Amino acid sequence: MAGYDYDLFVIGGGSGGVRAARVAAALGKRVGIAEEYRYGGTCVIRGCVPKKLYVYASQFPEHFEDAAGYGWTVPKATFDWPTLVANKDREISRLEAIYKKNVQGAGGETFHSRAMLVDPHGVHLLSEDRTVTADQILIATGGRPAPHPALPGHEHCIFSNEAFDLKELPKAIMIEGGGYIAVEFANIFHGLGVETTLVYRGREILSRFDMDLRRMLHETMEKKGIRILCHAVSEWVRKRPDGRLDALVTGGKALTVDQVMLAIGRIPNTENIGLEGVGIELTKTGAINVDAYSRTSIDNIWAIGDVTNRVQLTPVAIHEAMCFVETAFKGNPTAPDHDTIATAVFSQPEIGTVGLSEDEAIKRFSDIEIHRATFRPMRHALSGRDEKMLMKLVVDGASKKVLGAHILGPDAGEMAQLLGIPIKAGLTKDDFDRTMAVHPTAAEELVTMYKPTYRVKDGERV
Repeated sequence: MAGYDYDLFVIGGGSGGVRAARVAAALGKRVGIAEEYRYGGTCVIRGCVPKKLYVYASQFPEHFEDAAGYGWTVPKATFDWPTLVANKDREISRLEAIYKKNVQGAGGETFHSRAMLVDPHGVHLLSEDRTVTADQILIATGGRPAPHPALPGHEHCIFSNEAFDLKELPKAIMIEGGGYIAVEFANIFHGLGVETTLVYRGREILSRFDMDLRRMLHETMEKKGIRILCHAVSEWVRKRPDGRLDALVTGGKALTVDQVMLAIGRIPNTENIGLEGVGIELTKTGAINVDAYSRTSIDNIWAIGDVTNRVQLTPVAIHEAMCFVETAFKGNPTAPDHDTIATAVFSQPEIGTVGLSEDEAIKRFSDIEIHRATFRPMRHALSGRDEKMLMKLVVDGASKKVLGAHILGPDAGEMAQLLGIPIKAGLTKDDFDRTMAVHPTAAEELVTMYKPTYRVKDGERV
């Protein structure tokens, strides 16, 4: 290692890259990391963090409405979009500084530059026009929203990146897509008073989530006033003389909106960083092909996070970073564990889920028990809000192991994080049943659904 400038050089300063750089530097390794845009990556700068802040902002109108049932008189509220954007910018700037400082504090060296591989041990820093060498190289360049060049008028559309920094809040928006990004932004814009239409090519929003969650969220969003068009895509987008946009949707539906946002997936950032020149193999989707330990086709070059297109979640990238450090620098080969990952969708109401959906479980197990409850959360008892909560456990009928838990309602994401522990540990429904409830809470339903709502044997509901 002494013949190189660094023991480790990381390309990409997002959550995964920064974690790997910081931990390796804390071990005494000579570490360099390059980020061409802003430290913190998608999650901090243009993803999870600003999105959650905007979710909070969009929830206040319902809070104001609900307050009346609890005796509060709230004056008519007004909303200022520029204030939200400015406060968001201040917070992510604070976090960006922390990410960079953490690497430097551990002894790593940070660069603001695009970095390109020139050989298996060489990295060219474009902003400084110099090449550095490293024994080990980690690629953590993340991903970006998928473009839609085949859509006539795509140049008039925005993506989630731009949605955070619009100069003014649109009066009407069309969002194309049915994944969690599209669904979350549909709820955000609606909550901020924007006339919102969600257009999705599939039969139901949020594919790969449990169908009960998908249907109930769809119904609730429509009751709130969000227009959802399934089995539909945009056929063209045209700009009008007044600056607004006309969009034609499958079936001849014409919409006039101020913004069209495309949320049709994400693609890995693998272009123009020198991968082809050093012989790093890519998958059919353009992601970096890695083995179980995040090693590429070049022995000393590794890749983690969204650029590998395994599981596109920030905590997964961080977990992969920790496994990489164990493998590369601690002599403890550790493969990332991508099984049973808890996740949340910050829709309104919120989704929290971990483990197998009912449909997935039916394919794998011959006897399934479904424990399901819908009820009005206590917080709506006095507000009069007609919004239901869903709790669902998927259980293996033979072993009684809890295979999946699915929640729709307030604080569902928080519950999913905690449920991830017993489900990851393989606990049974009996373990849930003998756990004392915390009353009064919504979560107590998870340990008081003693009898199955129904069973599914050999694919047939009983």
